[in-house]
Amino acid sequence: MEVLPLAFTSGWASGLNAYATVLVLGLLGRFAGVEAVPEGLQRTDVLIVAGILAIIEFVADKIPYVDSVWDSVSTVLRPVAGATIGALLAGAHGDLATVAIAAVGGITALISHLTKASLRLAINTSPEPVTNIGASVAEDTAAIGLTSLALLFPIPAAIAAGLLLLLGVIVAVWAFQRVRRGWQAFRRWYARRTADAGAVS
Repeated sequence: MEVLPLAFTSGWASGLNAYATVLVLGLLGRFAGVEAVPEGLQRTDVLIVAGILAIIEFVADKIPYVDSVWDSVSTVLRPVAGATIGALLAGAHGDLATVAIAAVGGITALISHLTKASLRLAINTSPEPVTNIGASVAEDTAAIGLTSLALLFPIPAAIAAGLLLLLGVIVAVWAFQRVRRGWQAFRRWYARRTADAGAVS
């Protein structure tokens, strides 16, 4: 079943950048005639909203600590996007197969998101912004590239996504101490911003 590897890959990509994933799928379905893309993702309003949010994420994701705020907000949104894409790919009939495919997309997106968010906290402990920007560009490129590849070669794309997901989890576990320091630094940064905002008001 080609839907399962496609749901897995799009779920992994949604965990990195949900809006870019929706936008790429919708554009390829609408303008490249890729039949595997559900019509719901090709609608004009969906493409416009996904495009605007993808631009916002593109910018926010490259600013240290702002990216972590964005990740916090996205903790619910990215898995929901992955599950929704999976359900649409399965036909959204409400049967057991649809639920299973949606679960694959949602769970994969959640694991991918948590891995990304953890690694970005670790990266934010670095004082220079270049590493953060490089990581963001790599994530965007991987998400867009594998989503596009999955529409043509779903199984190889799913294998690649699985390997990248596993690698990300391993690196996040290995960098646990830096992730914890990153979380503490983020909390201090957020407290300062909140205090400054309170002083201004």
